[in-house]
Amino acid sequence: MATHLDDPRIVEFDVRTDEMLVNMGPQHPSTHGVLRVVLRTDGEVVSEVEPHIGYLHRCAEKIGENLTPRQWIPYTDRMDYLAGMNMNLGWSLVVEKLLNYQLPEKARHLRVIIAEMGRIASHLVGMGAYGLDLGTFSPFLYAFREREKILDLFEEACGARLTYSYLTPGGATADLPRGWLQKCEAFLAQFEPVIAEYHALLTTNAIFVQRTAGIGVLSAEKAIDYGCSGPVLRGSGVDHDLRRDGEARYTEMYDGYAFEIIVEKNGSYPKDHDYPAVPREAVLGDCWHRFYVRMLEVVQSIDLVRTAIDRYSQATGDWGTPIKLTQKLPKGEAYLETEAPRGQMGFYLVSDGGSIPWRARARSSSFCNLSVTSELCRGCLIADVPAIIGSLDIVMGEIDR
Repeated sequence: MATHLDDPRIVEFDVRTDEMLVNMGPQHPSTHGVLRVVLRTDGEVVSEVEPHIGYLHRCAEKIGENLTPRQWIPYTDRMDYLAGMNMNLGWSLVVEKLLNYQLPEKARHLRVIIAEMGRIASHLVGMGAYGLDLGTFSPFLYAFREREKILDLFEEACGARLTYSYLTPGGATADLPRGWLQKCEAFLAQFEPVIAEYHALLTTNAIFVQRTAGIGVLSAEKAIDYGCSGPVLRGSGVDHDLRRDGEARYTEMYDGYAFEIIVEKNGSYPKDHDYPAVPREAVLGDCWHRFYVRMLEVVQSIDLVRTAIDRYSQATGDWGTPIKLTQKLPKGEAYLETEAPRGQMGFYLVSDGGSIPWRARARSSSFCNLSVTSELCRGCLIADVPAIIGSLDIVMGEIDR
């Protein structure tokens, strides 16, 4: 029987492919900011990924060497602008470390409330934006609906919705307004049941699991080698969180708070669906696990905020007295890292005895997490690159500070 291959009009070709350089960004929704990513591809397969940073550089650290510590607080807001409160906290702690300042008990619990609410707000953006990266719009709207309520609370506390300058060396700029704690508790009670909607929309969604499971696998060894931290590190099975394992001046904020570090250990996927495209043997440290760690941390932060509200209500003293704008610093240096929503955020301060730091530096968690991109993308498909970059949850303002 003759087939179409016997047709003399069909000519056989020796099909060859050429490598191409493809640009993603710096204005691309999947790069989460002004990041340029150069892809070296062979057809649809990516052989190399090279991130190019610096498009957003604002000289924040050099500006910090021309301002007093309190004056530099607004610049920390603009590093990780999705977690401004956590940036305020990191700089405040390192200044207090150099001053050997002891924080009042009430101020300690206030900072836990604010920092964990900031973590929830940040993870909501990470979750919603990740849905956009993979082609679904609804989770983004759901996430921003709840985040707006957190921003309403922050606005009531400090007058701002994005760049707060609320937590400051010495404590906070003001106490929480009357009735704020009750509004916060009401939000948590309303928000907790909503988390099930996010799991239905993304976590257990068959298409989402197929797009993220087994993609961008990062082993625990490579995560440590590249200096990864936060959910990226814990999604690879490394049990490390500075709220428990950090420096005493930071961990004492959480003294007496019972919480378990969220870390992926077995690499399992949801059991209530059948995913034919998912590897039968679960792969620890892929995009899905990094996302899932953040979802679990939201629940953890809710519990921490509730505990902090109870302790804040019972604590004596005040919310802390901010240091003077022209406060002189003792000679010396100090460095401290905090567990920000994206990982270990460090601040370094050197003083020559004046009121303006001689050196001010920041160690970005997103920068180290971004450095592993080439390793994760090698051999993947072009369509997988947004899924991998989105799973790292980077913020370019922190990288290009």
